Amino acid sequence: MYILIRYDLKYALAGVIALVHDVFVAVGAMAITHRQFDLTIVAALLTIAGYSINDTVVIYDRIRENLRLVKKGGLAEIVNLSVNQMLGRTVITTGLVMLAVIALLAFGGAVLNDFSFCIFVGFLTGVYSTVYIASPMVISWHRKRLAR
Repeated sequence: MYILIRYDLKYALAGVIALVHDVFVAVGAMAITHRQFDLTIVAALLTIAGYSINDTVVIYDRIRENLRLVKKGGLAEIVNLSVNQMLGRTVITTGLVMLAVIALLAFGGAVLNDFSFCIFVGFLTGVYSTVYIASPMVISWHRKRLAR
């Protein structure tokens, strides 16, 4: 709802699809590795969802800012510029979080192992989905709208 109000319907749908992708991939990884699904995994999935949508909002905010600042080029070029501007920040942020998650995975013991594994998979797919799913969907839906 926040993205729908703040941005546009196509941004909101792309963000929700990317968020659902991240959660499903994490649940799938848990199922494939036969890990236990309990309340800590629900907390991990909610953390993944929050991290994913936050990352998507940061990219969308940069896209909106660049739409105002950059007068030349189409939406695809502006989205590409925005993703490139934010990619360093996203990789550094995720990298630092992943260091803590890897430490939990290695030294957290049996109680935190499933939680940290789920977070590990979810954060990796969160970066992927923001760059390769949410942003291209906005471009694709914008082109379809222009074709009509």
